[in-house]
Amino acid sequence: MDDKIVTFQSYYDPMLAHIVRTRLEANGIQCFVADENTIGANPLYNQAVGGVKVKIFERDMEKCREILASEGDLHEQDHHEVDDDNDTYVVCPFCASTNVSNISANKKNEEWPDLLDSLANLVNPFYTQKNWHCNNCRQDFE
Repeated sequence: MDDKIVTFQSYYDPMLAHIVRTRLEANGIQCFVADENTIGANPLYNQAVGGVKVKIFERDMEKCREILASEGDLHEQDHHEVDDDNDTYVVCPFCASTNVSNISANKKNEEWPDLLDSLANLVNPFYTQKNWHCNNCRQDFE
């Protein structure tokens, strides 16, 4: 067997990589997911490693593209948060994921910033800083 194994696609979300893998396997394509454990151990490696990869035999490349094209784009089902200030999708600046959620500044785990944020909110209760939390790499950002 001289078949070369190649990367079909890379994903920042391991779950999406497994969904693609199961769709391909359901259609008779032999494949596997690579670098999932590396990224699972440290999500900050996501960019350095290039994401979670779906690996296939090179001979199956065209068939894989046809399978995924016939079943539709998986990204249409993704959840996207919209930033009301500039009416765009919120994307994590650390790992480029759209799997983000809106948090308030006082929900961080540090004790002193919580106290300071609470005091600032007492002075001006109508002002809260908009923050986002990435559910993939677990980073907080504005």
